Amino acid sequence: MEEGWKEVFITAIEYKSEMAKDILENQGINTVVLNQHDSAYQNFGEFSLYVAQENATRAIELLKELKN
Repeated sequence: MEEGWKEVFITAIEYKSEMAKDILENQGINTVVLNQHDSAYQNFGEFSLYVAQENATRAIELLKELKN
């Protein structure tokens, strides 16, 4: 990922990554989702969410409940 972005959420479940993205974007935080799922074997890989470094602390706090 480019400099200035921080990973704030990681999951193997696609719908959770979409939920996390929606939560952050509804709060005005731009989000980038990096899909690292294997195209042949859907059981392998993860979805990582990145936000600008200055929004990382707030994003982690907003997503705390979703991690459980």
